[in-house]
Amino acid sequence: MYKEKKSNKIILGIVGALLGLLWISPFYLMLTNSFKTKEELFNDTLGLPKHFNFDNYVNSAKDLDIVNTFLNSLVITVVSVLIIIIFSSMAAYAIRRTDSKWSGVFYMLFVAAMLIPFQSVMIPLIAVFGQVNMLNRPGLVFMYLGFGASMSVFLYAGAMKGIPVALDEAAIVDGASRWQIFSKIVFPMLQPTTVTVALLNVMWIWNDYLLPSLVINKPGSQTIPLTMFDFFGQFTKQWHLAMAGLTIAIIPVIVFYFVMQKQIIAGVSEGAVK
Repeated sequence: MYKEKKSNKIILGIVGALLGLLWISPFYLMLTNSFKTKEELFNDTLGLPKHFNFDNYVNSAKDLDIVNTFLNSLVITVVSVLIIIIFSSMAAYAIRRTDSKWSGVFYMLFVAAMLIPFQSVMIPLIAVFGQVNMLNRPGLVFMYLGFGASMSVFLYAGAMKGIPVALDEAAIVDGASRWQIFSKIVFPMLQPTTVTVALLNVMWIWNDYLLPSLVINKPGSQTIPLTMFDFFGQFTKQWHLAMAGLTIAIIPVIVFYFVMQKQIIAGVSEGAVK
């Protein structure tokens, strides 16, 4: 029995290591090829660079107009995520604390919305927003709220099952309003879920190409994924600069993930299991 358990652990360890290598391989290719010249990249894509060419990063940052595009991506991502967190947590609180059959209906609508692909509503959405002159950054933020709220409400509503209603009742007896109960008691207890919601939406919004290309694809207002497309022309593709640009683009998300890793794991567990 002991030998069988030990052999199972060894097999699981080998499978885990192989899966880890599989998942990390794109990062390896991106990082190693970001230091190669264009000729070296095509001659030896999988190998390590013979010489570390940091000029790729300098030229990539210049072509991307990195300061302006980084600020555009940062503002859109931060504002969108904050709005998603605020409205989604409030909606989940209303659903969980309202004793009505309609609360269940609204919850199921949010869950069902997670299954709707963006491509199915893309054309009518852009047409409607174009008619009301909302094809701009505020309009983009509003769209992100609509598409990001369903999953966020699902996670928040699941986490709120673990918060006793007795806390609300005790606060009401002490004279607290519903807003005070939510903002000072319930929302602080949802910190792990909030971090998870923030990370999932940051990864999505920061790396999104399709929606910004339809809404704000104008010089001076483009995000990093939009300007990254300039490396791929009709007659030439600058893969070495694109790899360097991608490396620069993912650094903020990776840093945020490693800083908040424990809270993220706890938040996913709370939102999906409770």
